[in-house]
Amino acid sequence: MVAQESEDRPRIIDAIMHPHDLKALDNEELDIVCREIREQIVATTSHTGGHVASSLGAVETVVALHAELDCSPDQLVFDVGHQAYAHKILTGRLGRFDTLRQADGISGFPTPYESSFDAHPSGHASDSLSVALGLAKARDLRGSNEHVVALIGDASISGGMAFEALNQIGQEHTRMVIVLNDNGMSIAPNVGALAHHFGNLRASNLYRDRRDELRRRLAASGTTARVVLDFLRSTTGSVKHLFLPEYTMLFEQLDITCFAPVDGHNIGALRRAIRTALDSHGPTLVHVMTRKGHGYGPAEHTPELFHGVGPFDATTGEVTPSAESYPTFTDVFGAALLTEARADQRIVAITAGMEGGTGLTSFAQECPDRFIDVGISEEHAVGLASGLAAGGCKPVVAIYSTFLQRGIDQVIVDVSLAKRDVVLCVDRAGLVGEDGATHQGAFDLCYLRMVPNMRIFAPSDGLELERALHTALKLGGPFAIRYPKGGGPLVTEADEAETGEKMLQVGVSRELASGSDVAILALGSMVAPSLEAARLLAEQGVSARVVDLRWAKPLDRKAIVAAAATGAIVTVEESVLSGGVGQGVLEVLAQENLSPAIVMLGLPDRFIAQASRAEQLSGLGLDAQGIARSACELLATRGQ
Repeated sequence: MVAQESEDRPRIIDAIMHPHDLKALDNEELDIVCREIREQIVATTSHTGGHVASSLGAVETVVALHAELDCSPDQLVFDVGHQAYAHKILTGRLGRFDTLRQADGISGFPTPYESSFDAHPSGHASDSLSVALGLAKARDLRGSNEHVVALIGDASISGGMAFEALNQIGQEHTRMVIVLNDNGMSIAPNVGALAHHFGNLRASNLYRDRRDELRRRLAASGTTARVVLDFLRSTTGSVKHLFLPEYTMLFEQLDITCFAPVDGHNIGALRRAIRTALDSHGPTLVHVMTRKGHGYGPAEHTPELFHGVGPFDATTGEVTPSAESYPTFTDVFGAALLTEARADQRIVAITAGMEGGTGLTSFAQECPDRFIDVGISEEHAVGLASGLAAGGCKPVVAIYSTFLQRGIDQVIVDVSLAKRDVVLCVDRAGLVGEDGATHQGAFDLCYLRMVPNMRIFAPSDGLELERALHTALKLGGPFAIRYPKGGGPLVTEADEAETGEKMLQVGVSRELASGSDVAILALGSMVAPSLEAARLLAEQGVSARVVDLRWAKPLDRKAIVAAAATGAIVTVEESVLSGGVGQGVLEVLAQENLSPAIVMLGLPDRFIAQASRAEQLSGLGLDAQGIARSACELLATRGQ
C-alpha cells in the first residue's frame, strides 16, 4: 500500500517545474520522488479512474528516463500511453493532474495539443517504434544530435506494426533507444553481474567500433580469414545465448543491441542502463522488468482490475459501484453469444487482447477450445476469422470500434470480398467518455457502410442485440453489429418481447411513436433519447414520429420515403456524419426525388476530447433536449 505523506512535509514533486530539475537529485531523492508520484496517482485516480496499474508500474522507469534525457530537444515516445501519468506529473501538469480524464481537463494519454513534452498522440498500441524511428531519421537528416527513446510494453511489442518497425530499425541502424517495459515475464536465472557487464560491454561504442572494423578486415582478406570470421560470428552467438534470455535473441538477430534485464524499480540500475544506451551509436533495447501496480497493494494483487478502472476507495482499493442501472451491451452480448455457442458448436469467439473488455470471459471459461485471443493484432483477428469461416466455422470477432479501424483492409478483402460468414461485434461504438479522442468509436459506420456485401445492425437495447446476433449467425455472410459503451433502457415493446421471435427482417425498421409534424429517424443508442425528445416535443404541441432504423445497411427505403411525407426529418446517429446514416438517408431522398426539410445530428468533423459520456452527448446536442431543440429549429425554418 502506498504510504501517505505527512501533510506538513513539503513534497519534492511540488518543486519540480521542469523534468530537467531531476538532474539535481541523487538516487535516494529520486526514490522519494517516485513514492510521491505514486501517492499522487492513487489519490487522483481514486476520484477520476484511469489506467492505474500500468502507470504505477512504470514510475521509476519514467523518472529515470527524465533524469537522463533532456526533454526537449530529446524525444520520449510512449506506446499506448497507459504508463504516462508520471510523465504528466513531471512535465508541468501536476497542478492540473486532478482534472485527469475530466471535461476541460488533461487527457489520460499523451497528446501534443496538451504539452510540448508529448511527442506523439498515444492511445493505440504498437505504433511507438515507427514514430520513434521517424523522429530519429528526421534528426539524422537535419544533422542534429538529440536522443530519441520509445517506451513500449511487452504486450504492445507483440503487435504486427511493432515487428515491422523493428525490422526497419535493424536495417537503418540509426541511433535510438527502445525501453521494453516487461511486466509479464520472469527474469531468467542467468541474470547477474556478469550478464550485466556483458550487456554493457556490447553496447559500448569502443566494442562496437572494434568489432565492426575487425569484421571488415577479415571479410576483405582471403579464405582463411573468412573462416575465422564465420567462427567468431558463431562464437558470439553462443556467448549471447549464455547470458541473455532466449526471447532477446530476436532483437539481436535484427542487429538491435539488447541489455540484460534491469530491475525496473531500481533507480540506480535504470539510470546506468539508460545512460549506457544513450551513448551507443546504434539502436539499443533496454529490457526493464516491472510489476504492474507496484507500490499500491490493491493494484498489485488485481492488476487486471486496475488496468482501466473507475473511481475507487484509495485506502481499500474497493471500486466505487457504478450508478448505471441497466445491464451493459457488452454483458448482454457475452451472455447471448454463450447461449448461441451452446446450441452451435461451429461458433468461435475471437478477441484482440480484450477478453474481459468485450464480455468474453464466461465464453473463454466454458468453451476454451473455441475461444481465441490473438493479442494486440486486430488485422490478424479479422484475417483469422476469414480463414475459420472458410473452414466451416462461424467466427464472431468482438472488438472495440476504435481498434477495428486497424483491420479495415482485412474486412474489405478477407471478409467482404470473399463473402465469409464472419460476424463483427463492434463494441464501444460512438462516444466512450473519459478515454477521449483516441478511443472514440466515431468512424465505424462510415468505414463499414462503404464496404460491399456488408450488413450493419445497430441495436437500440439489449433484446435487439440478442436478436441481431442470432440473425447474423443464421444468415451468414459479412455482418456487423455496433453497440455503445454502457447500457440503456429497454425500448422494445413488451408484447414483441414476449413472442420470442429472434430473427430480424433485413433492412426493415420499426416505428416506435407515430407523428405527423416531424419524423425522427434514429439509430441504435440514439433511439431512447429520440423517444424522450418526442415526449418533450409533445409538451410543446409538436407531433413527432420516431423510427428505429435498426439497419445502417441496408437502409429501410420505405420508412425513409414515409418519413418524408411529414415534410421534416431529423436523423440521429452516434457517429461522424460524413459517410454516416444521415447521408445515406439523403441519398435515398435524392434518388426518390423527395426534398423534405432535413437536419442531420451526429458527431462533428473534429476529434472529441475526454469528458463523461453524458457530458459529451449533451454538449453535442445528442441527448433528448438537444434532439428536441434541433427538431423545433428545423420546424421554425419551415414557418411551422
